[in-house]
Amino acid sequence: MGNYEVLLIEDNPADARLVFDGCYMRGNLTIVTDGTKAMDYLNKKGIYKDKKSPNLIILDLNLPLKDGRDVLKDIKKNEKLKTIPVVILTTSSNEEDIIRSYNHGASVYLNKPLDFDHFEELIKTFEDFWFKWATLPKVG
Repeated sequence: MGNYEVLLIEDNPADARLVFDGCYMRGNLTIVTDGTKAMDYLNKKGIYKDKKSPNLIILDLNLPLKDGRDVLKDIKKNEKLKTIPVVILTTSSNEEDIIRSYNHGASVYLNKPLDFDHFEELIKTFEDFWFKWATLPKVG
């Protein structure tokens, strides 16, 4: 397993903490709390100019300032970003959100479990898949 840069775009501190506490991957997990900061981070603007590009993005759909649905579209239409896998991790089970996310290039759509044990199990399974078995693209 190599070192990875993971960007978590999540405005709920409790959910971000569950992801952060549940991940034992090698590498860095950076958390931004809204869609505008996410796009600044990904485009290396302002305070994010020296940040490394992520190998994987975990994206909530319901974000302040710039909605996660728009963030996903912007990522996938950007030549420099579109190869980065985007995992949707959200409370929305709306069929339209699911279809739209896949149509706009999401790698996978995951619903946040409501109880802690299931959330922890999801994060462990997620980690095993993405960091043990999947091959992630190298990004600049």
